[in-house]
Amino acid sequence: MFSRAFKPVSSAVAQSGSKNFSTSCQRNFKVVVAGASGGIGQPLALLLKQNPLVTRLALYDIAPVTPGVGVDLSHMNTPAKVSGHKGPEELSAAIKDADVVVIPAGVPRKPGMTRDDLFNTNASIVRDLAISISQNSPKAIVAIITNPVNSMVPIASEVLKKAGVYDPRRVLGVTTLDVVRAAAFIGEINGVDPRSVTIPVIGGHSGVTIIPVLSQSQPQVKLNDQAKIKALTERIQEAGTEVVKAKAGGGSATLSMAFAGARLADAVLRGLKGDANVVECAYIKSDLTEATYFANPVLLGKNGVEKNLGYGQLNEYEQQLLKAAIPELVKNIKTGEEFVKK
Repeated sequence: MFSRAFKPVSSAVAQSGSKNFSTSCQRNFKVVVAGASGGIGQPLALLLKQNPLVTRLALYDIAPVTPGVGVDLSHMNTPAKVSGHKGPEELSAAIKDADVVVIPAGVPRKPGMTRDDLFNTNASIVRDLAISISQNSPKAIVAIITNPVNSMVPIASEVLKKAGVYDPRRVLGVTTLDVVRAAAFIGEINGVDPRSVTIPVIGGHSGVTIIPVLSQSQPQVKLNDQAKIKALTERIQEAGTEVVKAKAGGGSATLSMAFAGARLADAVLRGLKGDANVVECAYIKSDLTEATYFANPVLLGKNGVEKNLGYGQLNEYEQQLLKAAIPELVKNIKTGEEFVKK
């Protein structure tokens, strides 16, 4: 389920995961879920409550049910102590002294909506959370799930810059769901356990910015027809829309997103604890392309992102995908940065 040890870049840039959470517990951590009462937040909190590296789990949301979610989870016989925090007046207490803040807060996609349609509402939410993080836990690793991720990470970064506490190693966009989906689909095609599949997904976290590097999949994808490779690529790119349509107005990808968010959080925690060779894909500040933020495999450690591992060699089709993604990424990033400058 969760990220496994780093192997040579040629074979390990793709992310899969070991079968369980990290079990060694040399350090204990406070993790905050901001947006804990929503469709992603509740299952994410459920998974994090089971992680032995989490000593304190703080749940924050504006929803009245939030303290009750905390009480519900506190009845689980796992070690993490849970607290529920409702409304802006309790935000500081939730965030204070956090080691990791995972942000699924915001409104979800509905049929016909793009991630960009979510921007105005969710931008304000992420901005306000970033302000609180800058004041109450400026050294926390911030993992942003809120869409559009391509713009939300720049927003949080600019807020932290204004506060004088920005560290690019500590702000990550969670693109893990794209990796999880790619591995699931390849496992189905190849007839293998999807947990045995490693596949890097680079770029961003919406539409054409999602670039599954199928040529680097291990095992190799059992598709030789370029039309089928293109179809698989597009399915991965539009998998979120597939879920939105299937739920027929009842929500977006929540359970799989919580699973992916918990995987990324576990990898961050293991890096903070000092485990060696912890690798996941994440959307980070980058100078690898014209886009100033970009997702690809990174090495996680005691300061968050210890090393950007790049994306290796792309085939001709993947180079075309990258060329198409960059203008969209640049636009998304600019939208986020300009929101903070208003």
